[in-house]
Amino acid sequence: MLGTVLLVVLIVLLIGGLPTWPHSRNWGYYPSASLGTVLIIVLILMLLGRL
Repeated sequence: MLGTVLLVVLIVLLIGGLPTWPHSRNWGYYPSASLGTVLIIVLILMLLGRL
């Protein structure tokens, strides 16, 4: 249950950090790239059953 909630929160943060939104246009790809990396790690941990 906790893994699913964490996954949904990370997806929402990843979409919010994309540089297409006006508030994050000058940030570049750094926030979405780091959140994407965290999302991949969480997905791998969920698939391995460790989260």
